[in-house]
Amino acid sequence: MKLADFDYNLPKELIAQYPLKERESARLLVLERKSGKIEHRIFKDILDYIKPPDLLVLNDSKVSPCRLFGRRPSGGKVEVMLLKKKEGLTFEAMISPGRVKLNEEVIFNNGGLLARLTARDELTFEARSVEDIYAHGVMPLPPYIKRKSGELDNTYYQTVYAQHDGSVASPTAGLHFTPQLLEKLKSSGVGLAYVTLHVGLGTFKPVKVEDITRHKMEKEYFSISDKASLLIDRARSKRERIIATGTTSCRVLEAYASGIREGETDLFIYPGYKFKMVDSLLTNFHLPKSTLYMLTLAFAGEALIKKAYQEAIDNKYRFYSYGDCMLIL
Repeated sequence: MKLADFDYNLPKELIAQYPLKERESARLLVLERKSGKIEHRIFKDILDYIKPPDLLVLNDSKVSPCRLFGRRPSGGKVEVMLLKKKEGLTFEAMISPGRVKLNEEVIFNNGGLLARLTARDELTFEARSVEDIYAHGVMPLPPYIKRKSGELDNTYYQTVYAQHDGSVASPTAGLHFTPQLLEKLKSSGVGLAYVTLHVGLGTFKPVKVEDITRHKMEKEYFSISDKASLLIDRARSKRERIIATGTTSCRVLEAYASGIREGETDLFIYPGYKFKMVDSLLTNFHLPKSTLYMLTLAFAGEALIKKAYQEAIDNKYRFYSYGDCMLIL
């Protein structure tokens, strides 16, 4: 499979730069795989499609405000992306520009926070707690959002059910849910299962090999609680529909199909993959040539997804992280 096969043209003006004020007012394209039928709805209409005894699986990973802006003692600007907490207050980090030397200090907020380069791609902070470090950071908006992260992103770039710190990007399909909508689903008898996958920087990593089967996914930590495991196992045994909220939840479920409840996954799903757990998928519209787009094509087929994407473009849907979404049945 060639990388060029996963390309499409998107007008730049359709890339959402800001979130909608009302999360559930996002547009929802509903794609039925068996018939090929497409409907155009509003996200809150999802109640018409997700009904008991369905099980909705959501990723409760929390995005950390892990992008920090500092300077070297010489005055040179430094941008830091904290990728993964190691021991104590030491983090694996992406540091740019890469001129910071071993044991050199990095100064944030005019001395309000200090860190030192203790190894390659590793910073150790002088702070009371991890929370104190993140207090100096901002939300790590993806590079296609051409503005600075602001106060609204602290709220809107986080799902309302986020629980466990560790992601450097939001599991964006879940951004459309509100507490009220989740309560309506629960009250109706729909099952809700929360799993965790910490989204890594690899979510922005472009596929650079022409033969996509040679692409290597970066490993991401995931876990499934006892409660979620019981709900998933019961739904599968009763042949009840399991709906994955986003590609992250989808990858957790497919990793779980191999019998793994906790660990790291580098599962790469592309056309030809046989899904074992996921029956329906709720997902945003993804970048061309991305592994997320490839997963979507694997789930619904190349012809249907390309048709749905073109219809979304023709109808001026909003794309990517803060954009609209699609429910694939």
